[in-house]
Amino acid sequence: MNGPVSARFVHKTFTFESHDGTLPLTVSIPEVLDLQYGMYVWPCAVVLAQYVWIAKEKLQKKSVLELGAGVSLPGVVAAKCGAQVILSDSAELPLCQNNCKQSCEVNDVDSVTVVGLTWGQVSPELLSLPLVDVILGSDVFYEPEDFEDVLVTISFLLKRNPYAQFWTTYQERSTDWSVEALLHKWNLKCIDIPLETFHANRNQLAGSALPGDHTIQMMIVTAKSKT
Repeated sequence: MNGPVSARFVHKTFTFESHDGTLPLTVSIPEVLDLQYGMYVWPCAVVLAQYVWIAKEKLQKKSVLELGAGVSLPGVVAAKCGAQVILSDSAELPLCQNNCKQSCEVNDVDSVTVVGLTWGQVSPELLSLPLVDVILGSDVFYEPEDFEDVLVTISFLLKRNPYAQFWTTYQERSTDWSVEALLHKWNLKCIDIPLETFHANRNQLAGSALPGDHTIQMMIVTAKSKT
């Protein structure tokens, strides 16, 4: 259900159904009618948020960082599930950071911190992050020229948090799409997570029209064990 919030915003509502007898979760995301990437909910975000919702018991009281959060659907769901959440988007895109804050305000998750982190840069903000258990990233593998910067940041975080996991969803846009060589370069490994294992193998999730006909995949990235 969509409705106007202001001249620039619309609310998009997502309801995540329970498969274990618990109550469903509804979150409302304010979207900005703008062409910039971080201003609205992408198909990958709904799939990742679904995974977060299904894993809600594992996330309670865990520290979660979302990269490239934009309107922050997965991070907001994590916060609603009891995680301690930090939302981040590019330090060069303050409007995207404002979107993170808007989403938190709308969903009454006041404990969430918002920081500016630019992929590939070891900034004071990155260095000052607390320890994290889970890193979230939906559609961060969008522009091929950004792939290595994303993995540089992930590699840095996983070195500091060797037991952490990077949960990420991506859209198949090209048969040439691959990060396998970059994962190896940065001493990372991944496992694919079939969408049917978390009830995400549908065209419409959380009461929305997303992900639609887009082909979405999910993987979990971790640091390779030292030998």
